[in-house]
Amino acid sequence: MNKHIIGWDIGGAHLKAVMLSISGEVLHVLQVPCALWRGLDEFYAAIKVVMSSFKSNLTTQNDFFHAITMTGELVDFFENREQGVLEISHVMDEKLIGIKQFYFANTNQKSQQKKYFISFDQVAESWRKVASANWLASAELIAQQVMNGLLIDIGSTTSDFILIQNNRVACLGCTDAERMQSQELVYTGVVRTPLMAITQQVKFGNKKTAIAAEYFATVADVYRLTGDLQSLDDVTETADGKDKSALATAQRLARMVGLDEGDALYSEWVSLAHEFKALQLAHLKGVVQVHIARANTGQKLQLIGAGVGRFLAKEIAESLDLHYSEAALNTTNTSAQHFTNVCFPAYAVASLAFQQGLASA
Repeated sequence: MNKHIIGWDIGGAHLKAVMLSISGEVLHVLQVPCALWRGLDEFYAAIKVVMSSFKSNLTTQNDFFHAITMTGELVDFFENREQGVLEISHVMDEKLIGIKQFYFANTNQKSQQKKYFISFDQVAESWRKVASANWLASAELIAQQVMNGLLIDIGSTTSDFILIQNNRVACLGCTDAERMQSQELVYTGVVRTPLMAITQQVKFGNKKTAIAAEYFATVADVYRLTGDLQSLDDVTETADGKDKSALATAQRLARMVGLDEGDALYSEWVSLAHEFKALQLAHLKGVVQVHIARANTGQKLQLIGAGVGRFLAKEIAESLDLHYSEAALNTTNTSAQHFTNVCFPAYAVASLAFQQGLASA
């Protein structure tokens, strides 16, 4: 009997899940806030929300195959990454009904039939390959469809840049530390990144001004005012814990330059938001150019965008005159397609499990 597959991507701030039908089609996609750094209760609650949402498709207790990947082991709730991987995998094994398998970084390119998943019992001995491997699942899936390209997954907190060459993942690093050194993992996103991490100076009006090194605002405030961030993707708490109205957002930006919202016109705060956007966009464009130069193919690479911030990947492609496509294009429902792109690693692990027939009993 074939089972529905749920792909899980467990982050430090969000829990993302994608359900596939027995024929491999996307049925449901869900992103739930999950402040894992506050403790496992947040995690339990998020799992419950996801499973309650997917419950209408649950016909028997054994109807699901769960394909699981994670990055949440990095949060400072855990003593170290090993403890994080073990505790997260233990919770998933304990709380989910059905078969559970964990994605691990299998970088053996010589294998004709790669093994992408291991059981809970194998996690302890392979925790380093389970930790923060979601980017590789995404890249492995894209490499099946794209001969040469650069996958750019811009999320709420981080951005991944993964080169695909000759239908293979051409990564320089595998661990977070290695990938940060190679600029394949860049700690900037479009929701949670503090504005003080974007720049130390910004143009406001006709002058350049230093910005406050305080957690007054995040890039979500920027993209709320520029109109790039959809309300359904804007699920993280604000820096001051207050609402996400235009005026409250402008007030948070104003604090970054030592002012209050009433000290300038609303249009000036929108202009300031665009200045911050331009600075982040220039940073990311520079990273893209580094990877394009490394590819050295003599041909133009195509850029493949994923994540909540893929609108930036599209703008970079346009500025460099490169072909752009989105990672998830195979859903007929526009809303499902959007959220599948937002939750692409969850979709990727589910799709890889489906391809390998792991949901067949």
